[in-house]
Amino acid sequence: MDKSVNLDALDRRIVAELQRDASLSNADLAERVGSTAPSCWRRIRALEEMGVLKGAVRLADAEKLGHAVNILCSVRMKSHTSESVDAFHAFVEAHPQIMECYLMSGEWDYLMRVVASDVADYEHFLMRNLLKHPSVGGASSHFALSVTKFTTVLPVGEAGR
Repeated sequence: MDKSVNLDALDRRIVAELQRDASLSNADLAERVGSTAPSCWRRIRALEEMGVLKGAVRLADAEKLGHAVNILCSVRMKSHTSESVDAFHAFVEAHPQIMECYLMSGEWDYLMRVVASDVADYEHFLMRNLLKHPSVGGASSHFALSVTKFTTVLPVGEAGR
């Protein structure tokens, strides 16, 4: 099911600029996208109502906040009952070091990106939290040596391409 919306060129420029810098003033945004401030304001409100634009955030530097280690952790569930899945989802939401979590196809059930201050910090999370969860049957961890690319900017070309 395609849930995408059709955006015109100006809407796409607005979305692209706001993804790069959500702190732009309305006047600066209008200048960058070649529009007027009132038109930009109306379009931003419409994009918010359509659900295209959601909350504005500031990105923090993980290393400066003591989270220098990125781990990709695959998780296998013991059970796939709705109670087990709900309990696991609650676990994920309750642990802020889990940055992302995806239900997967294939051999593993979930893939998570976890941040930690160091290997010992992750070992503590893995052994005392994740593997002790009653729904979790196993996990496999892969440590990122460096970050080649990290972005939160989605492509907004023609028709979302």
